[in-house]
Amino acid sequence: MSKPWQKWLAKRFQFEKIKQLSQKDILIFIYQQGYLYVVLILITFIAGINYANNLILGFCFLISAILCISFYVTFKQLHELSVEISVNEIGQVGDNLDLQLHFQQLQTQLRYLWIKTDQHLEKVSIAELKQKITLSFFTDKRGKFHYPTVQIYAVYPFGLVRAWTYFYLTEYSWVAPKAAFYNAENKQHQQSFEPDMDEFRELRNFKLGDSLQAVSWKQAARGQGLYIKVFEQHNDQPSVKIHYANMPSAEHEEKLSLMMGLIEQCEQLQCSYAVVLPQAELAIGVGANQLLQAKKLLAQA
Repeated sequence: MSKPWQKWLAKRFQFEKIKQLSQKDILIFIYQQGYLYVVLILITFIAGINYANNLILGFCFLISAILCISFYVTFKQLHELSVEISVNEIGQVGDNLDLQLHFQQLQTQLRYLWIKTDQHLEKVSIAELKQKITLSFFTDKRGKFHYPTVQIYAVYPFGLVRAWTYFYLTEYSWVAPKAAFYNAENKQHQQSFEPDMDEFRELRNFKLGDSLQAVSWKQAARGQGLYIKVFEQHNDQPSVKIHYANMPSAEHEEKLSLMMGLIEQCEQLQCSYAVVLPQAELAIGVGANQLLQAKKLLAQA
């Protein structure tokens, strides 16, 4: 398809949120076997004229009327159909993004439609006043995801004529990186991630049954006797700062994936976290909204 033609289609069929299909939104023309049907009409017309046979001419007019009726019935499959589109705001690499088509009609009418994108070709029937169809798109790349052009068409009732329309979508979604995790053997990074839960409070005399791991060996080496270190746990919930510069990788995408892995760990543990990127920062928090904002931040990085 030539670029001028594409630009004209994109301008005429640009779609934002909701649209009710009117006459100017619908294209209609002969479809596939309809061309053979037109040839049949021409043959019967020529034969009827040449042989001056009214029966053949009557048959020609009959099948011509069927073609004309097909134009009207096929057109009505799309006419006055209202379509609203909603999308996921945030997705993640390796998951699907859902494009939801909400169909609504003024009165109950059975419509047989085809929905076509570069990844889908689905036949649907609309029989209710309100009906929802979901299209899923697999994502394998981080960043801004633009939804492809959606074509909706009908060939009912005989497949002789096709009526169709395009939706050039302005909607988009953000795709966050896939989570990656530190190597379990990398103790240095594990220790830097784990918050300090305890702080030293006092020393007390060693008692039978105390763990030797808690003994203050510094005092024992000085000949001051055996003492046990007593620690006091923090009352406040620990928090973690997930900093882009501290990620153990030189690759930008890998850094973001490692940050995504830490974010998911914090959410699982319900541990508050902040996210620091070179050009943006997310304040400390935890929960569904915090996760949504963190994903969006990494998707835009």
